[in-house]
Amino acid sequence: MKYLILSGNPKKDGLCHSLTEEAKRGAADGGAETEVITLEKLERCHVCGNGWGTCREKHTCAFGKDGFNEVQAKVRSADAFCFITPVYWAETAESLKCFFDRFRRCENMMNSNGALSGKQVLLIASPGGSGNGMLTCLEQMDRFCRHTNAVIFDYIGVNRWNSDYKKTAIYAAAKAMAGGRKNGETV
Repeated sequence: MKYLILSGNPKKDGLCHSLTEEAKRGAADGGAETEVITLEKLERCHVCGNGWGTCREKHTCAFGKDGFNEVQAKVRSADAFCFITPVYWAETAESLKCFFDRFRRCENMMNSNGALSGKQVLLIASPGGSGNGMLTCLEQMDRFCRHTNAVIFDYIGVNRWNSDYKKTAIYAAAKAMAGGRKNGETV
């Protein structure tokens, strides 16, 4: 199994980074080949042409020179996912949001043939400071998953005062996914 972690975290340390490491460790311990892709170098959607460039017809991005098309190909070949982001102003990090926007356009109208269709995703949101915005951020990721026909395995919100036991949950969820557990299976 290929387990792909897409991170909107621009930092190389801190709480969100430690959560990414737990997901990676859990998936690896569950037997998956794991990869973490940080998305901060990807550009925003340029909404080219009349609002639809090559994304509508060819399902690729005309501005994919920034690495987007390679990430899209890796998503297509992966079996399960973790989307993880710090929470900024009650939303996903800008890099993850930009990826979602471009990916949705490229996967438009693919329905059951889409790169995420029927595949499981673990959603993790990590607000700093007050801890506010966690639910709206998870909701934003939920909407993206529903647009792309992904199957949500679980939602995990982590802040600085619950990270001790939520890290354990992230590890366990990633390991369960890598081990083949499906959403909705009773344990």
